Amino acid sequence: MATEANVGTLQERSPAQTAAKAIFPVLLSISFCHLLNDTVQSLIPAVYPLLKEALRLNLGQVGLIALTSQFTASILQPLVGLYTDRRPQPFSLAIGMAVTLLGLLFFAVAPTYGAVLAAAALVGIGSAVFHPESSRVARLASGGQHGMAQSLFQVGGNAGTALGPLLAAYVLGNRQPRIAWFSLLALLAMILLVRIGWWLQEHCRKSNAICIDPDRLCASAHVEHQAAFSSRKVALSLAILVALMFSKFFYLASLISYYTFYLMNRFHLSVQSAQLHLALFLGAVAAGTFFGGPVGDKFGRKLVIWCSILGVLPFTLILPYANLFWTSILSVIIGLILASAFSAILVYAQELMPGRIGAVSGLFFGFAFGLGGVGSALLGKLADLTSIDLVYHVCAYLPAIGILTAFLPELEPARVHPAKPAAA
Repeated sequence: MATEANVGTLQERSPAQTAAKAIFPVLLSISFCHLLNDTVQSLIPAVYPLLKEALRLNLGQVGLIALTSQFTASILQPLVGLYTDRRPQPFSLAIGMAVTLLGLLFFAVAPTYGAVLAAAALVGIGSAVFHPESSRVARLASGGQHGMAQSLFQVGGNAGTALGPLLAAYVLGNRQPRIAWFSLLALLAMILLVRIGWWLQEHCRKSNAICIDPDRLCASAHVEHQAAFSSRKVALSLAILVALMFSKFFYLASLISYYTFYLMNRFHLSVQSAQLHLALFLGAVAAGTFFGGPVGDKFGRKLVIWCSILGVLPFTLILPYANLFWTSILSVIIGLILASAFSAILVYAQELMPGRIGAVSGLFFGFAFGLGGVGSALLGKLADLTSIDLVYHVCAYLPAIGILTAFLPELEPARVHPAKPAAA
């Protein structure tokens, strides 16, 4: 059969052979493009104060900007992933980045609130195209070292997330048209992504694998790796994981979208100084995201989920009462601990439903974008009706939802991937 021939072809190509030609150039390129993409994405929250002042927006309208960008990415991302899995598009990454570039130019010249929402939607569409497809490229270029490839890919994104507000503080000032300068980052990414598209096209032609993940060709090999839980138990566990993600991303939305406003209102900081504090927090989030996976590999996913969600509760409760110095320290601690939860939750869900890695990943990445956007909109409305300080008092209790972790089953690797009996 053709599928069997494809599997054989892929197996004949050893990791060493793949790595010798393309793994490091492609992985470094896609990681750097991830840095450029997420720099642009994290730039958007950093310019909220600028847009608020220029267009005289309230916090509810600011939250709707975040909702538009993140909700667009949330809805489209799994759909884009499903489509490109079935109909590979080697140059879709460059096209997606072109949409992001157009969104940045719209941000720079937007004269009305409606134009700003349109720009946010374009940036969200670009992100929706970039993330699932670039993650697949990283896997194809891994030479069989999937963990290393994904770690390198994520490092680029984490660095970009922290870099965006820092660049905004020094480049933008109080001038909206200067946002157009960041379109140069998108243009650079487009050039690199066109080259990656050429590599991807050539890779697929040589491997005769129609550009899909080789693991999908071997799906039948995962039949023995079925979870030892009933459908009801799996559904309950997934519902708990979604609740934990709600806790995590709603609290992160309060810091990512409104931390600058909180610091300016409570401690009378300038916009630039508040943006630097936001960059420090996002740097801590990047570090926490990087270490969450390896710690989960060594000590177990459930333990990391316990510590990441419920363990951050004392710090979130103290934050609204802290002075500026301790607010900076606590925000770093919260970022480090809370950010480590996502990789543990995602891998736990994948192990809970073996054989459905793509579906689970798309679902949870979509939830991540969507919950962040909804959280930004609702918290902005709450701030308008009450005060920005109250938002942080209310959100301080969200990590208490982490107590639901107690109802998650113990999911050890040996149980998910049971060894065959010796007699068999």
